[in-house]
Amino acid sequence: MGPARGTAKPRRFFGVYLLYCQNPRHRGRVYVGFTVNPARRVRQHNGGRKKGGAWRTSGRGPWEMVLIVHGFPSAVAALRFEWAWQHPQASRRLAHVGPRLRSEAAFAFHLRVLAHMLRAPPWARLPLTLRWLRQDFRQDLCPPPPPHVPLAFGPLPPRTCALKCRTGPVADSDSGPDLGAGDSCTLCARALQDEEGPLCCPHPDCPLRAHMTCLAEEFLREEPGQLLPLEGQCPSCKNTLLWGDLIWLCSMGPEEEEEDSELEEVSGISVHGLNSIQFHDLD
Repeated sequence: MGPARGTAKPRRFFGVYLLYCQNPRHRGRVYVGFTVNPARRVRQHNGGRKKGGAWRTSGRGPWEMVLIVHGFPSAVAALRFEWAWQHPQASRRLAHVGPRLRSEAAFAFHLRVLAHMLRAPPWARLPLTLRWLRQDFRQDLCPPPPPHVPLAFGPLPPRTCALKCRTGPVADSDSGPDLGAGDSCTLCARALQDEEGPLCCPHPDCPLRAHMTCLAEEFLREEPGQLLPLEGQCPSCKNTLLWGDLIWLCSMGPEEEEEDSELEEVSGISVHGLNSIQFHDLD
């Protein structure tokens, strides 16, 4: 089995976010949640339970999504992260993190927990990105994120596939052929299929197109025994690439988004209710 085989397709967006309450009556409250669509999710929270928001945020808005951690390889990985961030005192991975102090604001406490989570296994091995959606809320984490976890600012960019951008209907014939039955992986020379989600180097004019498992194996040559790469050198153009960036460049289809939105809607129930024991055991 290759390094990335047996895992869920890491093509889709999975994020864990932090909301901050702007309502004067509840100012300072925070909420941690899971989402596949940040813009839609914050609208749901501000719309109340009838619009799909969580019961803990309903009627207490407006809420601002101030930061989000994304780049998780699967919904399960993101949901485990969400659960641990919500329940650090119950996570064996975070036993070294002290409880919230009396004088410590909820926002500051959640940032402190997040800082330690990004440095703790198994999350320290994930190709995550820490994105501040509201720069005026930005604070330096202590300890700082690992070197491979980039800081990003502002709204999420559109999810578009690099290959489609280079070979879409607006591209001319010199941009490269459309992905078809005759196209092959740069590394193994086997045929590429659309459903396999080939990865493409984002650097201009780089011809790299590879199976996800092939490129993962190439990146992991320097780290034998690991299952998920953090970064590596493009075999074609030799530029350094972050694995999380490559995964982000792949788009999510509408049917997959609909399926994940259903998981998003019940995530609060599974975390706060009956399935919380399951997340505790897996953590």
